[in-house]
Amino acid sequence: MSENGTAKKDDPYGFPEDLKTLQARLHQARAEYQALCRAHPWSVEPLPGWPGTVHPHTGEVTGGREPSPGYTPEQAAEERRLWDLVRGLSVAVSTHPYWSELERGPDLVKARMALKSHEDVMAAVTGVAEAA
Repeated sequence: MSENGTAKKDDPYGFPEDLKTLQARLHQARAEYQALCRAHPWSVEPLPGWPGTVHPHTGEVTGGREPSPGYTPEQAAEERRLWDLVRGLSVAVSTHPYWSELERGPDLVKARMALKSHEDVMAAVTGVAEAA
C-alpha cells in the first residue's frame, strides 16, 4: 500500500508486510532444505540401491541408484529442523488472515501465485542469499 492507503501500481493486491516477510522466509527455508538434501545421500535412512534400465539399442543405463548410507544423526536432525521450518512457514503463509479478505476462486489463486514472486519478497530473498 502507498502512504495514502491505496495499492501500489505494481502491487494490486496490497499484501501486508508480515505476509511478504513470511513468504520470503519460506523461500529461504525451502532453498536451505533443498541444498541440504542435495549435499547429502539421497535417503535419510540407509536404503539399498537398485539397478538402472539398459536401453535395448544403445546399451545406455538410465535410472537406478547406488545404495544410500543414510544421514548421520546430526544431518538427520538438521533435515528434520529445516523440514519442520518449511512446513510451519507454509502453514503460516497459507492461513494468514489476509487470504480471508479475498473471495475464493481464480483471483485468490492468482493472488497466492503473485505473492510468491512479489518484488519485495524476491528482494528479501536475494538480500538474504547475498549476505550468506
